[in-house]
Amino acid sequence: MVRHLRRLGIADERVLAAMSRVAREEFVRPRDRDAAYDDRALPIDEEQTISQPYVVARMTELLRVGEDHHVLEVGGGSGYQAAVLGELARDVVSVERHAVLAERARAVLERLGYRNVRVVHGDASAGYRPDAPYDRIIVTAASPAIDAALLDQLRPDGIVVAPVGTLETQDLVVRHRDGREERDGAVRFVPLRGEAGFRS
Repeated sequence: MVRHLRRLGIADERVLAAMSRVAREEFVRPRDRDAAYDDRALPIDEEQTISQPYVVARMTELLRVGEDHHVLEVGGGSGYQAAVLGELARDVVSVERHAVLAERARAVLERLGYRNVRVVHGDASAGYRPDAPYDRIIVTAASPAIDAALLDQLRPDGIVVAPVGTLETQDLVVRHRDGREERDGAVRFVPLRGEAGFRS
């Protein structure tokens, strides 16, 4: 998988090393374990998905996570992205709105020894103030916009990485606390639901 990611342009060696250390097969459904390292999204419960490895690697690369960083993940899903971040950051808070997914991700991460990752059940579409401020925030569901509340929960030099657009297609966006923005190409995610997400 790492060789494939390099061929696709992932160049951050810390990210590649993190991806190589995380056992992706632990985060997919038992019947999908043989496909765990295919470069494609796979379904999980609650009509959600585990993102394809390239997208996980690219979003992580864009996030530029330092080893002393305090990170928020909006949309924990299977826990896989949180595990990758846990390999890179000081600590990670991962918030998931589906109780079943939150409990399952928490159990897997604990079993695999990720003591620096905490999974919270709740709506983090507009951030998670109890543990703010954050050095980095990653949103792992399609967002209509980057909510101002997310930016308010960043440290002055912090950034948010999120897929922003419509329900059909989004661009990966890197938004800095000071308002600067970069775009990194088209992606497609399941929709973000909640206070600052798409309405059902």
